[in-house]
Amino acid sequence: MKNKDKYIITLKVATMKKGLIMEGGAMRGMFTCGVIDVFMENNIEFDGAAGISAGAVFGCNFKSKQIGRPFQINIDYCKDPRYCSIQSLIKTGDLYGADFCYRVLPEELVYFDKETFKDNPMEFYVGAADIETGKCIYHKCMDGGREDNTWMRASASMPLVSRPVEIDGYKLLDGGVVDSVPFRFMEEQGYDRNVIILTQPDGFVKEKNKLLPIIKIALRKYPKAYEAMATRHIRYNEDIEAIREREKEGKALVIRPSESLNIGKIEKDPEELRRVYEIGRKEAEKNLDRIREFLK
Repeated sequence: MKNKDKYIITLKVATMKKGLIMEGGAMRGMFTCGVIDVFMENNIEFDGAAGISAGAVFGCNFKSKQIGRPFQINIDYCKDPRYCSIQSLIKTGDLYGADFCYRVLPEELVYFDKETFKDNPMEFYVGAADIETGKCIYHKCMDGGREDNTWMRASASMPLVSRPVEIDGYKLLDGGVVDSVPFRFMEEQGYDRNVIILTQPDGFVKEKNKLLPIIKIALRKYPKAYEAMATRHIRYNEDIEAIREREKEGKALVIRPSESLNIGKIEKDPEELRRVYEIGRKEAEKNLDRIREFLK
């Protein structure tokens, strides 16, 4: 009797990659702070996250597991001229003081937990705009150290009120110039179940930047960057429509404010910052069960 051939059948099980995606928006990012604090308090976890601008510099605290840290920083230092002021812009070329925000604060005043950041297996990406090519460059943060910190600063360096940040051969500005909501990037990395935090309400339509004549002069040496700024509103509105389609298909869950947050890029009133933070908390708490079900 002949021996029957034996076959070992390996079943390839598809694994779901859960991603957290955070839009920028300067002090609208206080909404994001409220959302991620509720996530951390309720042990909502992701395999990876990506942030742009405020979504990067506030969102990095999710990986370091520091509940309330960006809220504390903004409440305690919003009136400090070293943090954000016209004086800083005139003196250093940066509205948000680079040395104070990215060295003094995390290393001396409100400690950034680099050890936890490094040990947390969740991937964390930040995006910044390459002003020479007009493309968004993504950096995977590994240890929360100086290099990662510099990329985060680049991601949040708003045009006109920030110097370009030079690192790894690039000249970089705010990632929102090119890619305001990095959902496509995360999909390219294999993340197929994404929670997206937006800082504008449903129905918001971005308009053409009224400061384009000034921006054209400021970026005269970087025509690709100017072109990206001039067409940013078109890309943004297309992205929001694509996100709505993913919502309908069940591929994404979006957390957004129910109405305009009505807060500017600079806010010196702690109560206004707290107001927007609390709106973020309420939206997250309201959606907790839906988020847990989505990420199962």
